Amino acid sequence: MLFLDKTPDLTSFDLAIYKYIAEHSEAVTEMKIKDLADATHTSTTSILRFCKRFDCTGFAEFRIKLQIYLKEQHQLQTTSHIIDETTYIDFLHRTNEPFFQSKIQEAVELLKGKELILFIGEGASNVMALYGSLYFSSIFNMALHIEDPSNHPVDFLSETLSDKVCIVALSVNGETPEIIDYISHLNFSKSAVLSITNSSKSTVAQLSDVNIPYYITREIKNTADITSQLPALYTIEYLAKAVGNQLTNH
Repeated sequence: MLFLDKTPDLTSFDLAIYKYIAEHSEAVTEMKIKDLADATHTSTTSILRFCKRFDCTGFAEFRIKLQIYLKEQHQLQTTSHIIDETTYIDFLHRTNEPFFQSKIQEAVELLKGKELILFIGEGASNVMALYGSLYFSSIFNMALHIEDPSNHPVDFLSETLSDKVCIVALSVNGETPEIIDYISHLNFSKSAVLSITNSSKSTVAQLSDVNIPYYITREIKNTADITSQLPALYTIEYLAKAVGNQLTNH
């Protein structure tokens, strides 16, 4: 209760004082004892008795402790909102809209006839690619992670096998050179390309048979892209379950 780590035994008069302080905390830190007594329709004696219940020798000490408490609460609130949750909430709302659902269905149709899924990504997206391969393997079909796309050409695939492969390319900006080079090789094969990017206008998206864009605000810090991977993670899990459910139903 306020700055105490316990709940003191309060009388009805104390509760009335406490309620006023809780609703006007900032103002109370600037008040004199008589001002608070008038505001709460009590007496200065009642205020002093209230302060003692909060382990304070008087109203002056109570005000100081209250100021410190309010400052700590403000700092805590500021720290806990470093991340803008509205970005994620907005994305989750959009996953129920027809556009996202139609993209998921396109991806399901592309994936359900494939026997091998290859996940590729760079930087933080590479971590998502590894996770995607593990998640897909446990729910849907055989999936592998291409750790280094620049040293893993797809040219060696036979035409028969190529037709049964789908590349899942993960890239926030959709302009990663290694990813673009890798999926560009597929112009000469029958492998399909599914991409999960932040924008449908990117090069990776344009080179894909199906693209699922998630559209969130990009974050750049010291030239590093620190855009959240949560939408990509959500999309991977949603897609794997959607394909798995459709195959099970059939």
